[in-house]
Amino acid sequence: MLQKHYKDPKLKIFALSSNQPLAEKIAAEVGVELGKISVERFADGEIKISIEESIRGDQIYVIQGTSAPVNDNLMELMITIDALRRASASMINLVIPYYGYARQDRKAQPREPITSKLVANMLEMVGADRIIALDLHAAQIQGFFDVPVDHLLGAPLLANYFIDNGLVGDDVVVVSPDHGGVTRARKLAEFLKSPIAIVDKRRPRANVAEVMNIIGDVEGKTAVIIDDMIDTAGTITLAAKALIDRGAKEVYATCTHPVLSGPAIERLEESVIKKIIVTDSIQLTEEKQIDKIEVISIDQLVAEAIKRIHENRSVSPLFKEKFNIID
Repeated sequence: MLQKHYKDPKLKIFALSSNQPLAEKIAAEVGVELGKISVERFADGEIKISIEESIRGDQIYVIQGTSAPVNDNLMELMITIDALRRASASMINLVIPYYGYARQDRKAQPREPITSKLVANMLEMVGADRIIALDLHAAQIQGFFDVPVDHLLGAPLLANYFIDNGLVGDDVVVVSPDHGGVTRARKLAEFLKSPIAIVDKRRPRANVAEVMNIIGDVEGKTAVIIDDMIDTAGTITLAAKALIDRGAKEVYATCTHPVLSGPAIERLEESVIKKIIVTDSIQLTEEKQIDKIEVISIDQLVAEAIKRIHENRSVSPLFKEKFNIID
């Protein structure tokens, strides 16, 4: 039940298949009913989108992550944008809690595509006017778009969990699982007023197991490993073991996007990690809802961003004003 109704009837929110529970919570926080839309599939797998209400002249927000099944969710989104544009929506804003293909953001090998740029091109080509994304795998992906991108950050929400549970100060060390995640770890460490450490992975030669060295002091401390996503959980579980071997008292893991594919759940269950704190940017299926995983919702964050964008207010001060965590 909605506690309030948003004052502008021209703001409408539609939800597709990827994360209906999150979309419902966001709409409730904004104070609107979800728009009437149906997603069907023909016998051969083709997607049919039907918008079941007038949207002429409306500002539309479509909530759709491109998590697994990635290609189905992406195609759903593009077909919906086309339908909205043809139905005379005045503005089409995409809320993408998890941006798939983000890891293919550069040519790591000869003759490779830059697929995250290709996806950006396709979304713009079909008619997207604005992107609202959460913790992109690489911040420079914002520059792949020629339309405005509002890049929301999950770190303050994750930090609140640790602050509320007293995991702050010098007895805690925030750990980056690789050199590329140091900036992310440093940001969380600033919130928790804690030092950082880095897991240095080396493979001495081909077909020889990786050696994990720890840069920083972890002995006797509670370690918090942070990453933007946990996919197969191989790196993060090995890093946790290396931290315990180096004298860490206990290990927590946290990420914004719980991709959790393949053997991830089994690895996390069997690991030395005490708790994994994630957001609901990706809907967890029932078999992935294990006791070790605690989910924090991004509904208030996204809802506040939608209201600010709709009212032409700045999004950048959002954390300071709404979540009261940034000095």
